[in-house]
Amino acid sequence: MISRRSLHLTRRQFIANSSVALAVTAVAGSRFPLMAQDRSRLKLAIVGTGSRGTSTWGKPVVDNYSDVVEIVGLCDINGKRVRAAQALMGSKAPTYTDFDRMVQETNPDAVMVTTVDATHYRYVIRALELGRDAITEKPMCTDEEQCQAILDVQKRTGRKVTVTFNARHEPEAKKVKELLMNKSIGELISVDFHEYLDTSHGADYFRRWHRLRENSGTLLVHKASHHFDQANWWLDSRPMEVTAFGDLKFYGHNNSFRSTHCRTCPFKPQCKFYWNVNQVPEYVKLYTECESEDGYLRDGCVWAENTNIYDTMSVLVKYENGVLMTYTANTYLPYEGQAISFNGTKGRLDFNSFAGGGFVNKELRLTRSFGQSEVVKNLEAHREGGHEGADTSIQDLVFRGQPSPDPLGLRADLHAGALSSLIGIAAYRSIERRGQRIRIADLVRL
Repeated sequence: MISRRSLHLTRRQFIANSSVALAVTAVAGSRFPLMAQDRSRLKLAIVGTGSRGTSTWGKPVVDNYSDVVEIVGLCDINGKRVRAAQALMGSKAPTYTDFDRMVQETNPDAVMVTTVDATHYRYVIRALELGRDAITEKPMCTDEEQCQAILDVQKRTGRKVTVTFNARHEPEAKKVKELLMNKSIGELISVDFHEYLDTSHGADYFRRWHRLRENSGTLLVHKASHHFDQANWWLDSRPMEVTAFGDLKFYGHNNSFRSTHCRTCPFKPQCKFYWNVNQVPEYVKLYTECESEDGYLRDGCVWAENTNIYDTMSVLVKYENGVLMTYTANTYLPYEGQAISFNGTKGRLDFNSFAGGGFVNKELRLTRSFGQSEVVKNLEAHREGGHEGADTSIQDLVFRGQPSPDPLGLRADLHAGALSSLIGIAAYRSIERRGQRIRIADLVRL
């Protein structure tokens, strides 16, 4: 049982307290959409009204899904922020700083959790205990104990828990799944998955709460859970063992000067990572005008000496079906993108996507052994919406049950959500233990 008192930490207390347990979030269930019984619209409450809660699961739902979803309550530990979010979303839903009170007074069918990663589990578990379904942003969890707790509480209550894996919904990701299902390169042997984050996107994780592992579980959990879910889904297999290495090579202590945050920094003229948060009107409303409530700085210094996540990561994963995956992530590169290659008994499938330095290149290429190489075309068109339309696609799946039928298996089950996070958890445990091999089965009881 999660105590009611534990739901009332301030953001300053949480972020400053390194002893706070790493969080657990939840996983996608098999029943879609999340519909209320005997009513035409789902009653949805949102906890966590920062940028993701407001711009991905707030305003788009108000604008595009009001025929099937009614947002009945908004909650955040920062009273100014939740009121700012209400205005930005164009919602009339009442605002709260007390989660239990919101649930009791608004009587939602489901709760959407978009708080700091390490607080997801508090609200997911409490929602289940209060008889509500839970939808949560990734990751599933940030350590193995909280993962087990979510699995146990979900089993005990029988409520549904959904994680929003929007990376499955990218057109290229869907086409890769289709080609692998059709054995276009024969039986799969190995996968090379390389993630490139540039000095804009990558650096931004080191300005925010993500730079503390007690908040995010490191980027191997927060960011890479997207990629690990894609890999598990593409390979149609479970990870068995993980070995990893990682270090903080670029950000954090790796600089001769630093400050608390960009706006007051005396090194603005010489720091290439200076960023003006006040140029983003939404962030002004949600963050800079709300700092007096919790002290959270959206433009924190990328050189902060207390940064304790990795910016350079290398992971080896062994799957039950014998496939080996090599995964790397670097967060300080001159361009953004991915290079993902699938090696099979009859050929190779390459997906390359790069942008930066004045160029953009995206290609899905199928090369058959002893045969020709061709660019794969006839991809599903990108839709409007965030993350190149992937957000709209996952919103359709969650709230409208589309697509139906689902031949590509876009609907993730409980274990899919757990396993995507457990690879990252196993990876940072391996790093902590100097490259020791970590067995997934030793972390939780699935």
